[in-house]
Formats: sequence, structure tokens, C-alpha cells
Amino acid sequence: MKPIEVIELKKTHLARLANQQGAAGESILLEEMENWIPRPRGNGLKVLLETLKNLGINIRGSSFDAIALPQNQEIDFDNSEIVKKVASYMVFIEIKTANQKRVKDDFSGFFFALTESEISASEQLGNRHKVALYNKRTGNILMTSIPEIIEKAKSTNWQVSVQL
Repeated sequence: MKPIEVIELKKTHLARLANQQGAAGESILLEEMENWIPRPRGNGLKVLLETLKNLGINIRGSSFDAIALPQNQEIDFDNSEIVKKVASYMVFIEIKTANQKRVKDDFSGFFFALTESEISASEQLGNRHKVALYNKRTGNILMTSIPEIIEKAKSTNWQVSVQL
């Protein structure tokens, strides 16, 4: 392999892993989907997670990127009483994006990781946790779930992530 080929492979690999690209895909979907709102931040996220915990659902903020609310529903995430009233209508959405040519219209070839917190949220929330697979190259979106993804997976490689 020529040195320039190694450099090109590294560039392709880095582009695939770049968080900015995933965040850009999330932003596009949030703009396109009328009833989706971004995961709240700061105190709003704290109130949401604490309210869910009081309802027996103990998930992490990293287990979803967006929340689908009933049409025209607005919510003040700083108000735990309002959050509690709306909680059963919320659908928590994890967004996975791709832009590689290998990803087909049926989403075969789509490669991504599922975290422990995403899997746990899926188990606790059931049909109120969805995964949006988004192909930025084609604009195609597939709404699915973690159990459906695992059932369709052609291969799985489990890993342990550590921080030192």
C-alpha cells in the first residue's frame, strides 16, 4: 500500500468518526421533524431525568438525542409537574447518522455503536424509545428500535469503553 493510500484511508476513517458530522445529522432531523425537540440541557434535563426516576424509569441523558411530543405540545422542562403530566406521551429518540456510499436504501451497510445507556433506556421505555437511522447522503430515515436492530444485525462486536 502506498503512503498516500494510507493517508486517504485515515481521512475517510476520521470523517466517519467525527462527532460534528453526527451532530449535523441530528440538527437536520430536528429541523425536519415537526414534533421533535432536542434533548433538554442543564436544569431542564435534570428535572426530566429526576421526574422519570420518580416514575420508576432510571435513564441517562446520553441515552437519547431528541424527544417526540404529541403534535403542538409544548413543555417547560423546568416544571416537574408539567413534565410528569406529559412523560407518558414522550417518545425518546436516539439518532444515528451515516453518509457513506456503502449504506443502501434498506440501510444495510449502516455501521454504528449502541451504548449501554441506550440499551438500558430501550429496555425501560419499551416502545417509547426509538432509534432514528438517518442517511445524510440520501435523506432516508428509518425509525426502528434497539430490539429490531439487534434482530436484523448481520454482525455484532461487543466492546468495553474505558476512561482513565
